[in-house]
Amino acid sequence: MKTHILITGASRGIGAAAAASFDPATTNVLALSSKDGDLSDPATPKRLWAQALDRLDGRVDVLINNAGIFEQNPISASDEEWLANWNRTMQINLTASADLCRRAVLHWQVSNASGRIINIASRAAHRGDSPAHWHYAASKAGMVAMTKTIARAYAAQKIYAFAICPGFTMTGMADDYLASRGGDKLLADIPLGKVADPEEVAAMVKFCALDAPPSMTGAVLDINGASYVR
Repeated sequence: MKTHILITGASRGIGAAAAASFDPATTNVLALSSKDGDLSDPATPKRLWAQALDRLDGRVDVLINNAGIFEQNPISASDEEWLANWNRTMQINLTASADLCRRAVLHWQVSNASGRIINIASRAAHRGDSPAHWHYAASKAGMVAMTKTIARAYAAQKIYAFAICPGFTMTGMADDYLASRGGDKLLADIPLGKVADPEEVAAMVKFCALDAPPSMTGAVLDINGASYVR
């Protein structure tokens, strides 16, 4: 029986590489992107989950939350703008992921099935980010805490959860940031001397989705070229 996998944020970068890494002979992958729904709308996760069940014959075995945004929010912005930016990032990066995680856990509980969640967080969850990205770091820290909570709560039901924390990865989102902050300076902070390729992160996603042993549930995996070592 094929493993049914739902991935969000799959139009480019890590999501696209992860979707491409799975063998179609053994998996059915539904790769969703922003064109399938705007995650800043609180109603979207429910609709996407229903769409996934419809397109995957009523069964999702693995949920991969990769969708996210990385937008500046300087503290000098107006009160209204700063709060709106904060809420938008939290909704897309954390709340929408939480909504999908909740629906996945309920799905597996009702069907008495095992399932796996992989949440793509960030190095920023541990070391913070730039002064204009409080909201981004906080959203990713929340994702890590949520993953650990899910792992602890439902391991006995064979529901497993993993978080992956990349540093800079060669996606369009990171490209823009590298250019704006001075790529050479940022690379000097990475002992490996390069940012990760999406395929490297995808390899970790695939492992967690299909091969990681159950005792690994709750693991938070770093992939940052030793730029942050815990």
